[in-house]
Amino acid sequence: MHIRRLSLAGLALALAVFAFLPSCAPRAQATAAKPSRIAVFIPGVRAGNAIYDTMAKGVERAVSEGQGVQVKVFEAGFNQAEWEEKLTSLVATGEYDLIVTSNPSMPELCAKVGKSYPKERFICLDGYLKDSPQLHTVAYNQLEQGYLAGYLAGLVSLGGMKGSNPAKKVGMVIGQHYPVMDKVIVPGFTKGLKAADPDFVLDLRVVGDWFDAAKAQALAKDEIGSGADVILPVCGGAAQGVYKASKEAGTHVVVFDDDQFAQAPGVVVGCAVLRQEDLAYGLAKQALEGKLAWGQAEVVGMKEGYVAFLDTAPEYLSLVPEAIRAKVAAAYSDIKAGKLVLELPVSEL
Repeated sequence: MHIRRLSLAGLALALAVFAFLPSCAPRAQATAAKPSRIAVFIPGVRAGNAIYDTMAKGVERAVSEGQGVQVKVFEAGFNQAEWEEKLTSLVATGEYDLIVTSNPSMPELCAKVGKSYPKERFICLDGYLKDSPQLHTVAYNQLEQGYLAGYLAGLVSLGGMKGSNPAKKVGMVIGQHYPVMDKVIVPGFTKGLKAADPDFVLDLRVVGDWFDAAKAQALAKDEIGSGADVILPVCGGAAQGVYKASKEAGTHVVVFDDDQFAQAPGVVVGCAVLRQEDLAYGLAKQALEGKLAWGQAEVVGMKEGYVAFLDTAPEYLSLVPEAIRAKVAAAYSDIKAGKLVLELPVSEL
């Protein structure tokens, strides 16, 4: 084996290209020049979709702290078959040094488009792809998020709260099936639900898109009619239909991704959230400073603070009995401390 020796100057240069990120991930490839024009590529629409709105807000906040940097938000719509073409068209303009996006399917699309545009750089949140030199990807540990949401849902259903019933059944209304949903979110939610009581049954319904609130309402109403007294909607803007059905029936909702207490007062009992704005801000700021390493894939979770539970929200404190909150707090603490390990299956994503 031949070992090359580095001069002190060479070693200093090598160390300078690595950025410290929340997960302390392995070393990655060298940083690129500071971008002066950033595009936020939304695979959907911004309005009514917290995960995309907060991503855009994070990038906009980072840009607002700099000078002379331009940012523009592009909405690609809900037709996934068009995302690659629209991303290609955006990159082909040559107007943007950096594309920031979010969706589990986007890393592969970015890597594919990037092959034709080797100078382009991409930050992909809520996605994971290793060893792609033009990308920096960060996946959230939504197994942790799903577990805590499921645990709370089960405890609320069992807790004798107004609107609960003896049936050990909880509902879930999702937008569509996709790998992270099927291999991470649903299993995590189910695991948490059964940690509350192994006899719980999950009633899962699929809207088929991320905006049809009327269909989501009908699905939620049917779940409630079959005995579900708590529902988790993971269906984008269509979740408004779930809130409406639950309000009419006097049942409860546990929420993913964002603070939604104000959207359905008295109905939403807990929010397991992603700190997407903070993560987008931090990564965009590092890119703007020329400190972001490329070719790196990370996972962040509750320990790093980018997956969280809103346990100090006034609505949560007022709606959920202290005995339930104490159990949720213990599980939350165990996950953050590494006592309860829920490892994201990145090889299956």
